[in-house]
Order: sequence, then structure tokens, then C-alpha cells
Amino acid sequence: MTARLDQPRDIRRSTLQLPRYDSEAFGQFSERIARFLGTARFLVYMTVFVAVWIGWNALAPSSLRFDAYPFIFLTLMLSLQASYAAPLILLAQNRQDDRDRVQNEQDRTRDERTIADTEFLTREVAALRLALSEVATRDFLRSELQQMLKELDGERALFEKARPTASPGGST
Repeated sequence: MTARLDQPRDIRRSTLQLPRYDSEAFGQFSERIARFLGTARFLVYMTVFVAVWIGWNALAPSSLRFDAYPFIFLTLMLSLQASYAAPLILLAQNRQDDRDRVQNEQDRTRDERTIADTEFLTREVAALRLALSEVATRDFLRSELQQMLKELDGERALFEKARPTASPGGST
């Protein structure tokens, strides 16, 4: 029977059970190690360790030396340490990249929301300016009232001229 390419494969179950681990806890552990490996304290510790190793194996009596001059065992230890340190550092960097990606996405979303809010407020301010241009201002009202007073004074003067004056004798 030929395998069909338009259908997923059957899941193969392995009889070998791999140990389960918490990836978050392992990630946190790897970040702690990576942070430690990037400190001056680690460099001092490693320098002291290598200096003591070389000093012991170079200066100690022959019967107490456990790693002769080419220091093969030291090289093996440092290689082992490096072979574990590199993947742990990469894992920590990947986790930091994931956090940075999430943070950048949140920043982008917040920026878009801020831009939308700013555009909305700009439209609102423009609408208020248009509405205020149609509202009578204090100076406009004063000028209208003064004009009305002048008109009333003019009408009063006309009214008083047109009104017959009463005679002092009281007869008309």
C-alpha cells in the first residue's frame, strides 16, 4: 500500500518512555546558569580552578599528580563544561528572544492604541474648534448689545421728537 500524501501519517508510539521534565523550570535553571557564566565571578572561579589544577599537577610530587603536563584531563573537563554551557546559553537566549518578541508585540499594540486615541482626540479637538467658531463670544455679545443700545437710544430720540410736548397750562 502506498502512502497518501493528502493524509497525515499515523502516530508512531515508541515503547521507550523518555523522562518527563518541566520545560519552564529547566529554562529558568538554564537562564540562571547562563547568567552566572557571564559574570566576572565565574571568570575568577574558573581562573582559580585552572591555576590550582595546573599548579598542583606541575608542582606536586609525582605520586600525587593526576594529570601530567599536556593536561589532557583538564582539557577534557573544560571541553565538557563548554559543551554544556553553549546549549544552556543558547536556550537562555531563545527564552529571552521569546520574551522580547512578546514585549515588542505588546509595545506595538500599545503604540497602535495610543495612535488611535491621539487621532480620535485630534478629531474631537477639531470638532470643538469648529463648534466654538459658531458660538458667540463675549466680545461679539458686547458689540451686539452696544449696537442695540445705540439703536434704542436713536429710537428714543425719535420718539421724543415725535411726541407732542405738553403745554404748561395743561390744556391741549
